[in-house]
Amino acid sequence: MTWIKTVPPSEAGEKLREVGRKMRGMYPPEYGGEVESLKELASRANGGGITDSHTLLPETLYHAFSTFGSLMSPELPLSRAQHEMIATVVSVANDCFY
Repeated sequence: MTWIKTVPPSEAGEKLREVGRKMRGMYPPEYGGEVESLKELASRANGGGITDSHTLLPETLYHAFSTFGSLMSPELPLSRAQHEMIATVVSVANDCFY
């Protein structure tokens, strides 16, 4: 849950919309859909998703999350399962619930 001001998509300026388009293009296709079990938790009413906390700084948002997109590239020698295992271990180590 974010505790800071965020910019909802309906109020996003061109720079933030452009960053969103670029980032979505880097992520695996299955990341494009909502996860039903997380839908309520990640709703704007409950503070939104992790990327929402960066909407005031579009350049920061892009650089922080494009790193993740690069690390998930299918061109790397790790399998998708290995990527997910690494992400899961890091989330657990950081006491992150998602």
